[in-house]
Amino acid sequence: MGEYDGTSRRRLLQAGVLTAGAAVTSGVLSTGTATAAGEQAQQVQGHMGRIDTQHPRFTLAVVPDTQYQFDQDRGDPAPLTATFDWLIENRAEENIVFMAHLGDVTENALAMEFAQADPVFKILDRARFPYSVLAGNHDIDGSKDDTRGDSPYLRTFPPKRFKGMPTYGGSTPNGYNQYHVFRAAGRQWLLLAMDWRPSDASFAWARDVIAKHPKLPVILTIHELVYADAGDPTAYFSGFGNRVWDQLVDDNDQIFLTMNGHYWPPGRVTRQNAKGHDVHLHITNYQDRYYGGSGMVRLYHFDLARNTIDVETISPWIMGQDPAQRNLLEELELELTDDTNRFSIPIDFAQRFAGFDPTPVRPARPAQQLVIPGTAAYWRFDGPVTDTVKDLSGKGNDLTRKQLAGDAPTASTEYHPDQPGHASWVFPGGKNPARGGYLQTADNAPLNAMTFRSGYTIEAFIKLADDGQDHSWEGLFTRLGTGRDAGKTGSDPDEPAAKLGFSGGLQVQWAVYPLDKNDTFTNWGHEQRAGRWFHLAIVNDGRHSVVYVDSSELLRNPATPSNGLATAGKPWLVAAGHYANEIDQAFAGNIGEIRIVGRALEPAQFLNA
Repeated sequence: MGEYDGTSRRRLLQAGVLTAGAAVTSGVLSTGTATAAGEQAQQVQGHMGRIDTQHPRFTLAVVPDTQYQFDQDRGDPAPLTATFDWLIENRAEENIVFMAHLGDVTENALAMEFAQADPVFKILDRARFPYSVLAGNHDIDGSKDDTRGDSPYLRTFPPKRFKGMPTYGGSTPNGYNQYHVFRAAGRQWLLLAMDWRPSDASFAWARDVIAKHPKLPVILTIHELVYADAGDPTAYFSGFGNRVWDQLVDDNDQIFLTMNGHYWPPGRVTRQNAKGHDVHLHITNYQDRYYGGSGMVRLYHFDLARNTIDVETISPWIMGQDPAQRNLLEELELELTDDTNRFSIPIDFAQRFAGFDPTPVRPARPAQQLVIPGTAAYWRFDGPVTDTVKDLSGKGNDLTRKQLAGDAPTASTEYHPDQPGHASWVFPGGKNPARGGYLQTADNAPLNAMTFRSGYTIEAFIKLADDGQDHSWEGLFTRLGTGRDAGKTGSDPDEPAAKLGFSGGLQVQWAVYPLDKNDTFTNWGHEQRAGRWFHLAIVNDGRHSVVYVDSSELLRNPATPSNGLATAGKPWLVAAGHYANEIDQAFAGNIGEIRIVGRALEPAQFLNA
């Protein structure tokens, strides 16, 4: 596991940082240390005012085969020119960190064709926009591997052309393969740009590059790897693609995404590598479409907060035209919205990269650090199941375990990643009939009489059961005693005086009888996902209550002022609810800990901060 740096996962996501970064020095990544080259990369990008390397959402632009645009005297550089101009102009808005060309820049590998392409790529050079290029079979003598020697391609795109880029890491001695390291979403990413036919020595070079960057996720770009058939977007390995998989991809767990051109139509497939982890293999090529592909660019929008890559395909050249002047075919090629060219890839990035760059584990925190001024009760469920759970606040609100029909709670090693205690209890509750275990304060516990006139904060780390059963209206933290018992006659006075629970749709519900009102006041949250840990907080400042999930304020909090919590002086229940003082079901799921503070806290003061 990595070393924890004292920052919560919530703050890491807010900052767009999921793992510690690393920097490039002399073509080798030095992990865990900020180097001059890495700092220079950030300064250059920052000076341009173009991209945010910390934001959790960024874009990788991919341009496939442009060969028909540079085909002796039959081409037209306008589409690719428009694409590069668009990338530069939209770099900040789309947070475009890099552009990868997939090969076949030209049709016939002629010097005159590269002379046509060269000034188009210089648009990126002048803007200091980092990019990679690789040779396709139409760019060189396709019958030879990358030991072929000099070529118009290599004279146009030699290693020295890229040495001024802060992302450039190095090339093979023959000059036909290169790698880049770019910074995005608070971390470093490695991109390999491999030749049409890498030699065994070049495959060895690529493996060595990966080995020298052991914590970096790797994106492989190459001209040929997979293909798809017309009418079937499922991709398959070509004969050479099998060799690439065997020599480079299968045993290198850091490679999680590959992109190639050469074939058409586009397609994709997911395969498991030697470690059983997903590798996403994509074929992208539009040369068979109108105007040689119309300068199509595929935009990979990485979103590390949502654990998703959203992919879209557009033609900036057509987008920039006067709509009134577009012909019919241009209208059809403006953007491609079919499932093959516009789609999303769910990836749990932290989990996928855990084998080579595990997310640092936040250390457990002693309870005394969390007993802050005003703490009324603090319970942790981070040990074996016992008959009594001590109130760690020292205020005497210990819990006693009770049992309905069915199974008792069990101890679990699962916990929320920002939870101070590293364990939980699993409550196997249910209803019809009422079953499971719960806990209850003593009849004389100080918490029972507290009305919290000045405000309160209730926090819990929980995971709702994902067992397919009906747990609608289950209670997590409930005050025994009804509204009627507390002297209230409005709403349904047989409801609890206060209840924190979940509706039939797993919506958070905080329903209370305030001291100064005769009816219940209810805060609602959105539907929660069963099987997912989250931090829940109810914050009241003496006038209004607000619900937070993972420190994010929710909608549907009453605007009408109310004060305090009515009480009949009866115990509080943990992991249960009731109606008319009859417990109708116990909670189903994990509970890590619960803290009650007699004042309103800011999210920065929550247990998950």
